[in-house]
Amino acid sequence: MQKTKNEFYLDGLLSGDELVINHIYKNTFPQVITFIKKNQGTYEDAEEVFQDALFQLIARLKVRRFEIKSTFDGYLFTVCKNLWRKELNKRKRRVRNGGVIELIREEEEHSSFILEQERWELFEEKMAQLSENCMKLLKDYFNKVSYNVIVEKFNYSSENVAFQRIFKCKKRLAELIKKDKRYRELN
Repeated sequence: MQKTKNEFYLDGLLSGDELVINHIYKNTFPQVITFIKKNQGTYEDAEEVFQDALFQLIARLKVRRFEIKSTFDGYLFTVCKNLWRKELNKRKRRVRNGGVIELIREEEEHSSFILEQERWELFEEKMAQLSENCMKLLKDYFNKVSYNVIVEKFNYSSENVAFQRIFKCKKRLAELIKKDKRYRELN
């Protein structure tokens, strides 16, 4: 049986295949540099995030084999974006006070990332199972679009109607997530 492109990349990462790793760098790293530089980062930040993402993918593969439902490049880019956003949030908290900064052990951070990434994948998978209207509504809600904009965009009669629809969609999403056997493992 022939390997999919994603399996080829995952196996190459796991075995340390230099050609595969170079190919991954060539295809995805430029996007990561652009994203991080546009979001308050440097080339060095991009290098660090990219290498951390690759390391965490390898660590996750060693713990449990998983399937990437999108393209490998898209998946890796999303992992890098999540890591960078997490780093930006840490920097915001860290800069406030010149006092002692608590350092988290690297192993704990990697384990935490793996768990967080698996939760995110479960969330995205269940979002995709909602109706198209619910998906669009929740995406706006999670992106903090105001209720009055949602009312206008979805042609609802009032903010109360928008609130009720969002509530029902969130409830449906929570039900789908909780029914999945992975939910208990990830909690």
